[in-house]
This record gives sequence, C-alpha cells and structure tokens, in this order.
Amino acid sequence: MKKKKVVVNDRMQRNYEYDLIEPMGKNFHPEFKPELTPKQMLRMGIFGGKYMTDCGKEFPEDWFVDARLCHDIHDPQLNFFGINASQPLSVWREKGWIYADDPRGWFQWYCRYYMGRRCPDDMRQIKRWKAMKRHVAQIRKNCLSGDLNCRKRQRQALLNWAYDSRKL
Repeated sequence: MKKKKVVVNDRMQRNYEYDLIEPMGKNFHPEFKPELTPKQMLRMGIFGGKYMTDCGKEFPEDWFVDARLCHDIHDPQLNFFGINASQPLSVWREKGWIYADDPRGWFQWYCRYYMGRRCPDDMRQIKRWKAMKRHVAQIRKNCLSGDLNCRKRQRQALLNWAYDSRKL
C-alpha cells in the first residue's frame, strides 16, 4: 500500500499531519479486536452526539451518513442507550489520558488507527481498550442475556470503546 498523508484542520488541530500506512480496517495489532467500526459507532450514538462534529473532512463521508450527531450540545439522548456514560474531556486531560496527537481522546485515536495510521501511542490505547473487558464481565454476571435495559451505563461505555454489548 502506498502511504497517504492526511492533513487535519479542525477546531482542535491545525496543520496536524499523519500518514496512513495500513489499509483501512486491516492489519490491526493481534490483541486489538474491536467489535464495531467507527461508522457503526457513530450511527448507533456515542458521546452524546457531540464528538467529531467538525471532522467530516478527515474521515470518509459515509461515516457521517445517519450518524447521531449534535453540533450544539452533548445530548445523552442521542446515545444508543440514551444515557451519559462518558466523562468530560477536561477529566481525561487531568488524568493524563490524552495523547497530544489525538486531543479528543480514545475514539479519535481509534478512528485514525482504523483509517490506517500507526503511532507511538498505539499500545497504550490498546491496553486501555482491553481494560474495558471488566465491564463485559459485569454485564455477563449481573444481566440476563439480551436485556439491554440492564446496566445501560456500562453498556454505553462499552459502545464508546467499540464493544457491542447487544451480543451479551
């Protein structure tokens, strides 16, 4: 695959450049097996619809067709489970969870990784993704199979991390 350069100019980054070195959606690290694509996540409803409303030029247009987005406010009703299950970006910054090249956090990293970017932060992000499995265990332990009303906050959190709790 020939490298492709992406230049980002949005509200949070100006003239940030990265290379796509892998085919889209392929050649993931063997320990990283997300169950949902960014497009699926955006359509289902994540982060109150406020996430990446100004990023249409960076990612494929079809990711945003039928995406549940709100340009004005964070609206938990736009989330698949209709509940807020995320912390403000300020908390992520305070805890040191933000990688400088991905100022919006994990989902931005995942979108870029999915597109084919690889970067020095990949293993840290994959480790954080794997840590979300604890929520899968809690849903399996405490909910009847297929009961999407059980532990909705944990289910939404899993969705925000590309896990599909509808299968649990």
